[in-house]
Amino acid sequence: MTTIFNWINNQPAHSVSTRRNDVTNPAKGEVIRDVVLSNTDDVNAAVAAAQAAFPAWRDTPPLRRARIMMKFRELLELNRDKLAALITEEHGKTFDDAQGSVTRGLEVVEFAQGIAHMLKGEIAENVGTGVDSHSLNQPLGVCAGITPFNFPAMVPLWMFPMAIACGNTFVLKPSEKVPSCSMLLAQLAKEAGLPDGVLNIVNGDKEVVDALLSHDDVKAVSFVGSTPIAKYIYQTAAEHGKRVQALGGAKNHAVVMPDCDLDFTINALMGAAYGSAGERCMAISVAVAVGDVADALVSKLAEKAQALKINNGMVAGTEMGPVISAIHREKILGYINQGEQEGATLVVDGRGLSVTGHEKGFFVGGTLFDHVTPDMTIYKEEIFGPVLCVVRVESLEEAIALINKNMYANGTAVFTSNGAVARRFENAIEVGMVGVNVPIPVPISFFSFGGWRNSLFGDQHIYGPEAIRFYTRSKVITRRWPESGMAHANSFVMPTLG
Repeated sequence: MTTIFNWINNQPAHSVSTRRNDVTNPAKGEVIRDVVLSNTDDVNAAVAAAQAAFPAWRDTPPLRRARIMMKFRELLELNRDKLAALITEEHGKTFDDAQGSVTRGLEVVEFAQGIAHMLKGEIAENVGTGVDSHSLNQPLGVCAGITPFNFPAMVPLWMFPMAIACGNTFVLKPSEKVPSCSMLLAQLAKEAGLPDGVLNIVNGDKEVVDALLSHDDVKAVSFVGSTPIAKYIYQTAAEHGKRVQALGGAKNHAVVMPDCDLDFTINALMGAAYGSAGERCMAISVAVAVGDVADALVSKLAEKAQALKINNGMVAGTEMGPVISAIHREKILGYINQGEQEGATLVVDGRGLSVTGHEKGFFVGGTLFDHVTPDMTIYKEEIFGPVLCVVRVESLEEAIALINKNMYANGTAVFTSNGAVARRFENAIEVGMVGVNVPIPVPISFFSFGGWRNSLFGDQHIYGPEAIRFYTRSKVITRRWPESGMAHANSFVMPTLG
């Protein structure tokens, strides 16, 4: 069996650790390789390589960094199908969905290609007599990224291209469930011309995470994952004096108004709720039916959910693949059981699904609940599976109030044909990313991605303009060139420049 180790100084790096984690094909329920669970010594080696590479990389002109990003982007395009196949093999999502996720990561690399322009500071001439001021945006040093299992290529590409383009070096800790994509990304970055030590990968679990969070030479940490872990990452890294952006969980609502295009809305909700088996932080897990649209909405959703094409993600025409692991499948089934026990109406039951030829796979069928109330567990907790809950309300204002009370605030959407309704929703909703007739409003790369409340810990969102602010620090320089013969006098008061 192949073992995946680490990537340090632009080459595979073995570990003295004897601990391993099985990497499983979730459609087949079979172990296909394993990955090393590294130790603190491995982290120290990776950080040391990144620290050694930092001075030269920091001093590399941004335009040269941009040219490496351009080549990296070309290589991502050429290897998109190879990356997507690895994603489908280790995560389970459909090949088409995996291709789309690679493209969304590639878009961030395209944004990073403009780094030479985006790093420009500001200048103010003559702020005082003969005095000028200007600002610089300078890199931090070694940055770290801790990424989740559900987007093995996209989320790493949200992090390290921006950090590296800004002049930092990087240590990536991918999910031990899906390690192969990150290793291929590192190889492509090397082929693009990235110098030794600029991008490093340490595979592992909590031991690696804790070592990164406490390491003196790591200046910033980016994280995407569940809210409890995001909170832990934020608190621990901040206690060690690091910048932190920690993106947590979600319970995304879609408000369905009576005046919406119902067929369009149904199709949008199907993809948003059941795409990637619901294992997306931007998945719609709650449909808020306003007024008399509820019965028709539930009826049409049920018909579509029962007809979902569920199979190995590499099979053409598959709409939904398996969930990531047997443990996660059991967790999802437990939520379905609990929803039924707490009184929600189980309209479509995804339990007991078996896929021919893949009987050992980790499959859960599309599940639909109606008459869900805010006090139920399936409403309050992030299920992270193919389970859609329908909550019935009487008005737009009631829907807005419901969403604004939720502990999560990652994404939301409204489906309507009324511009006034949309405008009211846009302005009143307290959520970081909002869609109008767009079910998964993930911003394009030249905006930034991030939620509010318990969906984000830290001040800056990920990728886009906020990534520039996160991965650099501003320095303001005020200077004067005294003329020859100018009188100089001691001054013991706060200086003014007028």
